[in-house]
Amino acid sequence: MFPLRDHNPSSRFPFVTLALIAANVAVFLFCLPLFSNPKALHALFMEWGMVPALITQSGDWSGMLTSMFLHGGVLHLAGNMLFLWIFGDNMEDRFGHLGFLLFYLAGGVAAALLQYAVEPSSPVPVVGASGAIAAVMGGYLLLFPKARVDLLIILIVIFRVIPVPAWLMLGLWFGLQLYSGASAAADEGGVAYWAHSGGFIAGLALTLPLWLKLGGPAFWNRTAGSPPHPVGVYRATSVPRVRRRR
Repeated sequence: MFPLRDHNPSSRFPFVTLALIAANVAVFLFCLPLFSNPKALHALFMEWGMVPALITQSGDWSGMLTSMFLHGGVLHLAGNMLFLWIFGDNMEDRFGHLGFLLFYLAGGVAAALLQYAVEPSSPVPVVGASGAIAAVMGGYLLLFPKARVDLLIILIVIFRVIPVPAWLMLGLWFGLQLYSGASAAADEGGVAYWAHSGGFIAGLALTLPLWLKLGGPAFWNRTAGSPPHPVGVYRATSVPRVRRRR
């Protein structure tokens, strides 16, 4: 099950969303030669990733920020950037360019904090933008619960695109992160589910003041939980672009 796009036009060009995607891709390409040398790659992740055990020992928290721009492979990067492109432009539209950048970074740090709190002695480096992107998804759920999201459903050899409301897709995703985080063994490599959960919750919390400023439940009543459609919108999500990969 993969999201392909949302039906939610935005009224301003998503400069920050595109800049974040470009930064993540640039860092990955810079690090790409190290992927043929596992020891060098591990050293890079230990230096610039978020390593809970090192934070506990040295008190150096800088990895919580730098880890957001590192990825463990092409699919890891592509999946994260796909989610950021689908949901980021609308959040940037509502927060403004600078506000969205601060929101994104704060969400990523909050995600790393929860991952650290759950496993403070883990020696496994945590890398990836997924915690920050989970914050974007959490905020999106609060603002646009009934926005339509096209999901690609793959059942063995059957491929079908099904439009579903954002609350269903994002709610299922968040529930899966909580379940997987509770079920996963500690101090093992793999997906940082608690970072995803922490980012999602942080995104909800950070978006709450904006939602209340827009009117809270009255905002939902005006739009029926769906995206408003202002005149002269920038229809970023109506163009296939890279999301066609999935």
